[in-house]
Amino acid sequence: MRNKPTLLALYIAALTLMVACTTAKKAEQRAPIIPLEDFFKNSEQTSFQISPDGTHFSFKAPYEKRMNVFVQKIGSESAVQITFETDRDVAGYFWANENRILYIKDDGGNENFKLYGVNIDGSESICFTDFENVRTGIIDDLPDLPEQVIISMNKRNAQAFDPYRLNINTGEMEMLYENPGNISGWITDHEGKLRAATSVTDMVNATLLYRDTEQDAFREVLTTNFKETLAPHFFTFDNKKLYASSNLGRDKTEIVIFDPATGEEAEVLFKHPEVDVEGLSYSRKRKVLTTATYTTDKVGRKFFDAEAEKMHNRVQNELPDYDVYFVSANREEDKFLIRTYSDRSLGAYYFYDKSTDELKHLTDVSPWLDENIMANMKPIKYTSRDGMTIHGYLTLPVGIEAKNLPLVVNPHGGPWARDHWGFNPEIQFLANRGYAVLQMNFRGSTGYGRDFWESSFKQWGRTMQDDITDGVKWLVEQGIADKERVAIYGGSYGGYATLAGLVYTPDLYKCGVDYVGVSNLFTFMNTIPPYWEPYREMLYEMVGHPEKDSLLLAAASPVFHADKITAALFVAQGANDPRVNKDESDQMVAAMKARGIDVEYLVKDNEGHGFRNEENRFDFYHAMETFLGKHLENQPVVE
Repeated sequence: MRNKPTLLALYIAALTLMVACTTAKKAEQRAPIIPLEDFFKNSEQTSFQISPDGTHFSFKAPYEKRMNVFVQKIGSESAVQITFETDRDVAGYFWANENRILYIKDDGGNENFKLYGVNIDGSESICFTDFENVRTGIIDDLPDLPEQVIISMNKRNAQAFDPYRLNINTGEMEMLYENPGNISGWITDHEGKLRAATSVTDMVNATLLYRDTEQDAFREVLTTNFKETLAPHFFTFDNKKLYASSNLGRDKTEIVIFDPATGEEAEVLFKHPEVDVEGLSYSRKRKVLTTATYTTDKVGRKFFDAEAEKMHNRVQNELPDYDVYFVSANREEDKFLIRTYSDRSLGAYYFYDKSTDELKHLTDVSPWLDENIMANMKPIKYTSRDGMTIHGYLTLPVGIEAKNLPLVVNPHGGPWARDHWGFNPEIQFLANRGYAVLQMNFRGSTGYGRDFWESSFKQWGRTMQDDITDGVKWLVEQGIADKERVAIYGGSYGGYATLAGLVYTPDLYKCGVDYVGVSNLFTFMNTIPPYWEPYREMLYEMVGHPEKDSLLLAAASPVFHADKITAALFVAQGANDPRVNKDESDQMVAAMKARGIDVEYLVKDNEGHGFRNEENRFDFYHAMETFLGKHLENQPVVE
C-alpha cells in the first residue's frame, strides 16, 4: 500500500509545478526590444594585436566616434592613444616593430588608402603615401626586417600596382619591379625577397610568374583560364616551392605544394569532399604548417601540427560555447591573443600565456549586448527549381512562434562571396524586431566548388535570382513566413538582387531596401575602378558583354524595368563609392519618380561602398526600421 502524500510534499509539488510553469512562460516571452544603437555602435575595444616582443598589446577603440589605435603595456591598467583620426576610422593597422605601428585610412570612403606610421607613444606620426587618387596596399610586413615593409601603390599607373620597399624611419621608397600592367598580386619568400607574382594574360587567363632570385627575370611557370585557380599562400620553408590552394583539374579547391621548377603540383596536402579548402596557416618561429581551414555550415580545421592542435583544444575546452581563433602572437610564439565568436555574440578577446598556461579575459567586444536574448543562426538547405542544393542560414526571433512571421530576405554581396555562420548585427537587429531573416548562398557563392561557381555566369537576374525566390517560397510552404509580409534587403550585389526581386517577382515582396546596389549593368561596367581594368574581360564572361550580350544585360538591368515594380523601395548610397557609382542609385530613383512613385533615398556625402561612420549607420538603420515596419505592418512594442 502506497503512503499518502504529506502536506509538505503536496506543497513542494505545487511549488515545483508553479516554478516550471513560470519558467515555461518566461521561455515563451518575446526578447525585449534592444535600442538600435546597441547593435551598430562602435565596439569599446576590438582588433587586438600583440607586439613582436610580447610586452604590449594594441587595439582599436572610439575617439570622437571614430576607431583609433591605442597601445597598452601588458600588466598595466591604462592605455595610450596613438592615433587621433576624426574624419574616418582607422581601416587597419599592424606592428612594424616593437616601437612603431603602421595603419591605413581612406578619405570619405573612396578606398584610396594612405599608409601612416606612428610610434607606440604617439610620437613621430607621418603619412608615407600622401598622394592624390593613389591606393596603398601591404605586400609583406617583413617581421624579420624591422625597419622595412613592402607595399604596393598605383601611383605610376592608376590601373597597376607596383611593389615598393619602404623604410619606415626615413620614408624612403624603392620600386622593386615595374608592373607591366597585368600583375595582380605579389608573393615574397620567407626572407622578404620578391620571388613570385600572379598576372592576368589575354584578359581571361591567369599566369603564375616565378624567379629564383630578385636579380633574375620573372618567367611564366603556369597559365590557366581564370576558371581554374592556383592561388599561392606562401613559400615552403626552404623557399623553393609554394603552398597554394588549387582546383586545377578538379571541382573543389585543395591545399597543395606547387613546384615552380616543373610547373606542376608536387603533392596534395588536404582536401574536403564537400567544400573548397582555402585557408592555410603556419608558425613563423618553428617553420611548420599548422592549420588548414574550410567552411561547411561552420568553419572546420585540419591540423598539421600537434602543438598547434593541442593549444587550440586547450583554449576551446575552456570556452566550449564559442569558436576560438588565435589572432596574434609575439615573435617567440609563447604569448597569444585569442578572439571568440558565436552566432549570438561578437565574442571577446583573451590573452594566453603558453609558458604558464594561463588564459586571461581582456574584454568583451560588445558587452552591452546580452547573448542570452540573441537569436540562433540555424544552418538550412533547400532545393532549387532545377535541382541544385542551396545552403544558407535562417534566424528566427526569440520568443515568437515560428509561424506566419514577417520575413526579410537578405542576399549577400559579391556575388562571388558567401554568407557565414556567426554574429551579424544586421541579422540580430532584424530578429530582435520580430522578423525572420533568410540568408542563402545562391549559385555563384564561393566555397562550394568550381561547378557551383560557374553556374552563375551570365545569370544575374535569372537563375541566381531564382535561387533567392525559391528560398522565399520554401519558407512560405514551411508555414514560417507570411507570404503577404516579405521584404528583400541587400548591399552591393545584394542591392542588385533586391531591385531584381522587385522587378522580376513583383508579387513576392511588399518592399525592398537597396543598399549601394547595381541597377544598370551597362553603366556599372563603365564605372569600375581603374585597378579592376585587368579583370574587365573576366567580368564580361561572368556577367555579360555590353555589346555581344546587350540584350541579356538590358533584360537583367532593373533600371530598364522599373515599370514592373509595385512594391515600396528604399535606396541608400554613399556619394564616394568607387565600386558601385552613385549614378547607379540616381538612375533607379529617377526611373521610379518618372512613374510618379515616391522612393525613399538616403545619400551620405562622406561615405563609399557601405556606411562606416557610426552616425551614418544609425541614420540608415533607423530609416530602414521605420520603412520595414510600415510596409510589413510590424511595429515592435518597446517594453
